[in-house]
Amino acid sequence: MHIGLILLALAYVLSQFFRAFLAVLAKLLEQDIGATPDDLALASGMWFAAFAAAQIPIGAALDSIGPRRTAAGLLLIGGGGGAAVFALATSPLHITIAMTLIGFGCAPVLMASYYIFAREYPPMRFALLASVMVGVGSLGNLVASYPMALSAELLGWRNSLWGLGGLCALVALSIYLWVRDPAKVEGESKGSLAELFRLRALWFIFPLMGVNYALPGAVRGLWIGPYLTDVFGAGTSAVGVASLLMGTAMIAGTLFYGFADRLFPSRKWMLAGGAMVTSLTTFAVILLPAHSLALSVGLICVIGFFGSGYAVIMAHGRSFLPPHLIGRGVTMLNLFSIGGVGILQFASARVYHNYAGTGDVVLPYAMVFVLLGSCLVAGLLVYLFSSDRTA
Repeated sequence: MHIGLILLALAYVLSQFFRAFLAVLAKLLEQDIGATPDDLALASGMWFAAFAAAQIPIGAALDSIGPRRTAAGLLLIGGGGGAAVFALATSPLHITIAMTLIGFGCAPVLMASYYIFAREYPPMRFALLASVMVGVGSLGNLVASYPMALSAELLGWRNSLWGLGGLCALVALSIYLWVRDPAKVEGESKGSLAELFRLRALWFIFPLMGVNYALPGAVRGLWIGPYLTDVFGAGTSAVGVASLLMGTAMIAGTLFYGFADRLFPSRKWMLAGGAMVTSLTTFAVILLPAHSLALSVGLICVIGFFGSGYAVIMAHGRSFLPPHLIGRGVTMLNLFSIGGVGILQFASARVYHNYAGTGDVVLPYAMVFVLLGSCLVAGLLVYLFSSDRTA
């Protein structure tokens, strides 16, 4: 099982990479195929939309056929095939199609890991194991920053995508060979979405799940590149370094939340405090004068650190799930998380477009940050009514 989890972690590194690498390639894709920030926002949003749409059938598949075939099949077809389409792209539409396929391919890998954690390990260890998996997988964020920028400059972005497609196929085949499905529980009943939504405790967790990762995910995966380029004149290498710093902060924040979950007496109030810091920092980005690149990057890193409570929010929701609903439950929580990112990426692209013609280079990005920060505050207010549980 340990080898299988390592392979799933590697697959999740690829998943994290694919959700973040467009920001680094923004300038090159605009030069080569005319892809604008609006186009990339659409493509990135389709990645998250496809990822989210796949969660319901993936939940049923995890509970029925297990994580091995679910993760291997989708990663091979969607991840490997989508990367090949991206490498052959000649228009922004091709990028959108490729990102949609890759979104489907990446959709099951983290949930396959969480399913194994929930079925094979004690509940008290779920938050820590989930955080470590996200922390390790977030190395993909780092590779999607400066290393990807360097690869694109040395090898070209098309050759880089061909290599990534081959890696997806290799990892998928390895998962099929090495991952072992947890044993079925005798007499286990088949769950349903209706039964899942009858768990009222989840109603107050879903909203925060839907917006907590959306903010740092949208900034790191899409807006950090255009924002730093347009407002501060940063080049590809500078954007790569800034993305690397934010990615590092997100890894550190994920691990911090995972270990802190074992120390803090209240999971709920720890998460609420982190969300509050994240929202306040987001508003600080738009309120402070936009003339300091270092200050803006520093604030973005704070957003990345304190906005990385995803795994512990997942653990909070998982604590209310009976064994026969674990597959559907964790994927539904993930649907809210990834779906929230996709929706807000579409919405942020629309906000950017509405203000891009004003002649003020800062205003479009300020309004994007206002949108993201306000949604996080709304999700936090609902979450304050949730039941606390640390088991």
